[in-house]
Amino acid sequence: MTEVVLERVSKTFGATVALADVDLRIGSGELFFLLGPSGCGKSTLLRIIAGLLEPTGGCVLFNGNDVTPLRTERRNAVMVFQSYALWPHMTVRENVRFGLGVRKVARADQDRRIEEVLRLVRMEGLAARKPNELSGGQQQRVALARALAVSPACLLLDEPLSNLDAKLRQEMRSEIRRICKTSGFTTIYVTHDQKEALSIADRVAVMKEGRVVQVGTPGELYHRPATSFVADFIGQTNLLAGTVSRREGGDYVVETPAGVVYASTPLNGEVGVLDGEEVLLSIRPEQIRLVPALDGAPTGRRGNRLVGDAVENTFLGEASEHVVRVNGQRLRLVRTPPLFNPPGAVAVEFDPEDVVVLPE
Repeated sequence: MTEVVLERVSKTFGATVALADVDLRIGSGELFFLLGPSGCGKSTLLRIIAGLLEPTGGCVLFNGNDVTPLRTERRNAVMVFQSYALWPHMTVRENVRFGLGVRKVARADQDRRIEEVLRLVRMEGLAARKPNELSGGQQQRVALARALAVSPACLLLDEPLSNLDAKLRQEMRSEIRRICKTSGFTTIYVTHDQKEALSIADRVAVMKEGRVVQVGTPGELYHRPATSFVADFIGQTNLLAGTVSRREGGDYVVETPAGVVYASTPLNGEVGVLDGEEVLLSIRPEQIRLVPALDGAPTGRRGNRLVGDAVENTFLGEASEHVVRVNGQRLRLVRTPPLFNPPGAVAVEFDPEDVVVLPE
């Protein structure tokens, strides 16, 4: 297994800065995601790790060894592309054998390794088929098997599920995690799909405009985002601008256009916020409760309650989504099980622990 370290990696294309001083440490055997919108530099970074691009500055280390000057075959970082890149005239077995043959592995060892990886990806019964006789998900498994067969120092996946339909993508997520974690290889996975990253990653680096803005587990990124960009990019959230007026016990009291909000969790759970400071509050839709409005109901210190009007109601099947307008501010919430006919006048409630204070 390989620890991958990036030290101040940068890449420019003429006057365009694709990457700017990226520092990352990816643990041995980790399933690590590079996540961000199109054009943020995640695929460029993956190609630098693979040795397909030279960085303008910085270095790439595998287990403490600088591999930056090495060509891709010498660093043994194997990439699985979006298109699978299978040889159409070869069978599944022949496709998986290809890399082993290039490396001049003994024939008996090739046969043993092919059987191992085909069992791992659950394709042993289809070894004699050609790619055009396989579904998209099966072709993806063959591409993974071919990469795993050569025992890569690092497995690199560039949006491997982008060519699959939505249902098959969901099915393949857990399969890819099982395959990568069972094989034990360090895996770096590029995607712009937040659900993909949240559902199978060990850790995720969120990128924006060539920089890493936050690294953490899926739970850390979702529940404790460091910036409004991360909060808004990782799932849905409500962002309320406000001003900190005081502290009450362990809570920040924040004046917002929607009303007074009590928040217990500042940035990263540690960084203090000063009275009078302008902030953004992040509240996830599923953490907001929809209840009937009660005249004169106060907002208690250990709970937030804001009265408004339900202006949008959307049935989603297993849940319903509602938009409540509170003093001109729109708050989106998700209700499970679905609520079909909410009253016009409603209240929204949420706990101070579920309000994250972010720098404006």
